[in-house]
Amino acid sequence: MGRTAVTANGHSRTTSRLHVFDMDGTLLRGSATIELARQLGQLEAGVDIERRWVEGTVSDNDFWLKLLEICHDASAADLKGAFDSAPWMDGVAETFADIRSRGEEAIVISQSPAFFVRGLERWGASETYGSTVEIGQPLVNTATLMPMVKVSITSSALAERNLGPADCVIYGDSSSDMELFRTYPNSVGVNPTPALASLAATTYVGTDIREAYALGRQLISQTTEKQLTQGSAH
Repeated sequence: MGRTAVTANGHSRTTSRLHVFDMDGTLLRGSATIELARQLGQLEAGVDIERRWVEGTVSDNDFWLKLLEICHDASAADLKGAFDSAPWMDGVAETFADIRSRGEEAIVISQSPAFFVRGLERWGASETYGSTVEIGQPLVNTATLMPMVKVSITSSALAERNLGPADCVIYGDSSSDMELFRTYPNSVGVNPTPALASLAATTYVGTDIREAYALGRQLISQTTEKQLTQGSAH
């Protein structure tokens, strides 16, 4: 049974579950930065800045400034080409379609630039969130979407839909997802780092997000059965 909530514009929204996906390393087998740099003929620069960010030897702002430099002359066709040719996990659009067919919603929360993450709305994500980095716009000091902000966004998304923590499934792969995995009980580690795997309710290793999503559905079934058992006990 879905739950109906009233949104800020006065419209009602009925959603029975929320699926929250990370992008890089979860839906995307790689990173947006690398794929943008590859498309724009600056792969070496993209690999270098990504490596330095992972190592912690470059500040967030310097990372974004370099990415904006790489993307400075990118056309809409270039950006779409980078998105479309990226090494996505198999079955992303099909997974989003199945979620919608059940009266549920999928949202994507990523540290990658919002202009790249937004492309997943074309594939069926209800909402997407990314770092506030936009080509041709000034960079703000708080551009990076931090791990605790992922928790805040998820909490707000659940509240808007009149759902609770047990009504969502989190899918992630690495350190930026750890706070989400600590906060919400239903979590699927997708090719996870060892640290994230230790927090996950279940894990998936492979290249088909439909299989990870199937594990998420198992967590939903287990939660529903537990709720029904607890209800009958009262």
